[in-house]
Amino acid sequence: MTPAPQGIPPSPWHLTGDMISSVWQVPQAELPSWPLPRGVRPWVARKRCTLVTFWVDYQPGGVLTYREFLITLAVWHRRRLAASTVAAWVDNEQALVGGRTLWGIPKHMGTITLHKEADSTRSELTGTGTGTTAAVRAVHRDMLRLPFRLPARAHLVQELPDGTTCRVPLRIQGRPTVGRTEVEAAPTPALSFLTNRRPLLSLAVRGFHGTVGYS
Repeated sequence: MTPAPQGIPPSPWHLTGDMISSVWQVPQAELPSWPLPRGVRPWVARKRCTLVTFWVDYQPGGVLTYREFLITLAVWHRRRLAASTVAAWVDNEQALVGGRTLWGIPKHMGTITLHKEADSTRSELTGTGTGTTAAVRAVHRDMLRLPFRLPARAHLVQELPDGTTCRVPLRIQGRPTVGRTEVEAAPTPALSFLTNRRPLLSLAVRGFHGTVGYS
């Protein structure tokens, strides 16, 4: 396990807050040429890739307080289905350095705003990274709150700064709400593939508790 730089919380990170996640299917030909770790390839079905985007508001009670917009790609790794973070923006320098150093998550700095109302959330990102400027807006509206708390486990496959491949376990628990998300992205290579598309599924999980990384 990679040691944490000075001033960065060590792995694992225990986090809490609110998130909105959306599942997308996008033609592989329309996606950027994201670099993937060695031995990892996209999961492609009918020439389409599956992605999951996350708007997250990490709140007091966790190791860090910050906001994030993150994109993961469904991949094959060692004949198993996994995910790999291909782009991410945060508004906190510790979160950026920690994500890159501990787990190889390609985070960049951005300005992220989240405006929450009773049954909707408006999100906006402006940021830089991967050689281009990123800009995206989203509006999420709650539709059906599910009557149970959902525990979920997954893992990311990432490339560390020294070139080695690592697995990053993720655990989260919270009560999900099914909703509808509309996204408007700037016509730039970083996010233009989201323009004029609707996600297959969107969930809001408010008051979640989660853990990232090995203990």
